[in-house]
Amino acid sequence: MKKFLILFTAVFFGLLSTHAQERTIINDAAAAKMLLGKHKLSLQWISWDHFGTATVTNKAAVYSIKGSQKGRGNSDFVTIEGMIVSIDAKQFVFEGKIVMQISHINGGKPCERQGNFTFKITGKRKYWRMMEMDNPCDEATDYVDIYFR
Repeated sequence: MKKFLILFTAVFFGLLSTHAQERTIINDAAAAKMLLGKHKLSLQWISWDHFGTATVTNKAAVYSIKGSQKGRGNSDFVTIEGMIVSIDAKQFVFEGKIVMQISHINGGKPCERQGNFTFKITGKRKYWRMMEMDNPCDEATDYVDIYFR
């Protein structure tokens, strides 16, 4: 009974978490510093000239990202929101949701993806690109990019 009361108290007061991971794994401090803050965000179907924004925050050692890009004169958009699981020198892994709606893809209906996504710097590029490029709702390749500040 005593063990039950201790466990109940710990759960009730939030001392035990049901989350599998409580903090972002940082394998490169410089990369984590570079990732924090406000960044340009783009999906090539919307525009590479008129960017959206994505903001990375750090609260209690958990890095989170939230952002969007909206089309001009249409209802196209992309949104991203979730937790950054790990940060390495050339990539970060994000767990969350990405939703996009493009007039000529998936019949113009929103396409939602949930899960883990890897954003990676390749070559001399000045941005992280999502590596899971195949659109699950249509036969399209999506370039979701988050630019350095």
